Amino acid sequence: MKKKVLALLLALAMVLALAACGGKDDGGKDNDAPSTGSSDAQQPPAAAKTVKVGLICIGDENDQGYTYNFIRGKDAATEALKAKGINVDWVVKWNIGEDSGCEDANIELAEEGCQLIINNSFGFEPFMLKVAPDYPDIQFVACTNQASWNDGLENTHNAFANIYEGRYLAGVVAGMKLQEMINRGELAPEQAVIGYVGAFSFAEVISGFTSYFLGAKSVCPTVTMKVQFVGSWSDATEEANAAAALCDMGCIMISQHSDNTTPATTAQSKKAFHTGYNNDMIGVAPEASLIGTRIDWSVYFEYIIEAVANGESFDQDWCHGMDQGAVVMTPLNEDIAAEGTAAKLAEVEEQIRSGKLQVFDTGAFTIDGAVLENAFALDTDGDFAPDSEEAVFDGAFHESHFQSAPYFALRIDGIEWLNEEWG
Repeated sequence: MKKKVLALLLALAMVLALAACGGKDDGGKDNDAPSTGSSDAQQPPAAAKTVKVGLICIGDENDQGYTYNFIRGKDAATEALKAKGINVDWVVKWNIGEDSGCEDANIELAEEGCQLIINNSFGFEPFMLKVAPDYPDIQFVACTNQASWNDGLENTHNAFANIYEGRYLAGVVAGMKLQEMINRGELAPEQAVIGYVGAFSFAEVISGFTSYFLGAKSVCPTVTMKVQFVGSWSDATEEANAAAALCDMGCIMISQHSDNTTPATTAQSKKAFHTGYNNDMIGVAPEASLIGTRIDWSVYFEYIIEAVANGESFDQDWCHGMDQGAVVMTPLNEDIAAEGTAAKLAEVEEQIRSGKLQVFDTGAFTIDGAVLENAFALDTDGDFAPDSEEAVFDGAFHESHFQSAPYFALRIDGIEWLNEEWG
C-alpha cells in the first residue's frame, strides 16, 4: 500500500513539474504571458515620424553653385534625420524669381500641407512675409535674411552662417599664392591684385569680400583688390564678363560672391587663379581654382526639421560658423597651391575656431587712413542690427553678433569699388 501511495505521489510531482516547465521556451520565458522585458525582438518598432518640408529655390541644382549647395544640405540632412527615425517629405520649387511668383510658391506649399517652408534667397523674404501671417501653424524660414526675427510673427525665422570665416581662409590661400609668385620674381609686389565679382553692394557681399581681402593681406601685405558688382545673384554671363574685365585690368586672382562657376572658368581662360564659393570648382577649372568655401546647410536643416518633428520651437535668428561645422572649406588644389598652404590653413582655421583670431580685428585695416575705434552695427537704411548696439568691442568688429544677417558695410582702404550696384 505504501508503495502505491509513493508511486502516486511521484507521478503527481512529475505532472506538476511538466506543467511548470512545458509553458516556457528555451530561454525560460513564459510563452503565454505578455512580455515585460526590453528585448528589441519583443517590442514593435517605433513608428517613424514624417515632416513635410517645402524648399523654394532661386535656381536649380544644375547651377553647380548656390542652389546646388542647398540641395547638398537637403540631402545630407535627410540622411541624418532618417537615422533618428524622422523621414522628410520634400517639395521643391525650382527657378523661382524674387517677385510675386515667390509669394505664389509659398502659398502653394502651405496649401499642400508643408509644416515647414524654407526660402533660399535674400529677395524672397518680403514675399514670404506676405504669406506667413495667414498660416500661423506653419514655420517659415528666410535664409540669408534679416527681417523675420523681429517682425512680431512667431512663425517666421532667419538663418545664416558665419561665411566670412571661410572667406578669410580662402583669402589666406589666395594671398599665399600671390606672395609665392612675388618671392619667385614672377610678380612685382604692386601687381598682387585680386579681382572680386560681387552680386550687390550691400552688407552681405561687402562683409564677404572684406574678410577675404583681410585674409589675403595677412600673408601678402602688398595685396589690393578691385570689386565689380553685377547686379544679380545669378547671371552666369555677367559674372563671366565681370571676371574677364577684372583680368584685363591686371587682376591675378579672381574670387566671387555670385552663384555660378563662370568666374572660375573665365579665370582659367585668362591664365589667372581663382577661389570659389558654394562648391568645389576644381573640376571646372583645375588649372585656376585653388579652394572654395561654402555654408553646410545640413547643420541647420537637421536642427529645424527635428524640432518640427518633435513639436519643439527653434531659434528665430540662427547663425553659426566653424564652431558647429556650418562653414566648411572645399578641397585644396595642392597641385597649384603655394607650398605650405595646407599647414597654414589648418593653423588659421584653429585660431578662428578658438576665437584667438578675430576676422575683423580693427588693427588689421584702416578707413581713409584712420584706425576704426567705434562703429555702430547700423547701415544707412536701418535694416540691420539696432543702432543701440555697438558692433566694435574688444578690438574687433563683431560681425553677425547681434543678428544672423551680416551688417559689416564699411569701405576699407585697399579695396577699390569699380561700380556701385545696390540691391
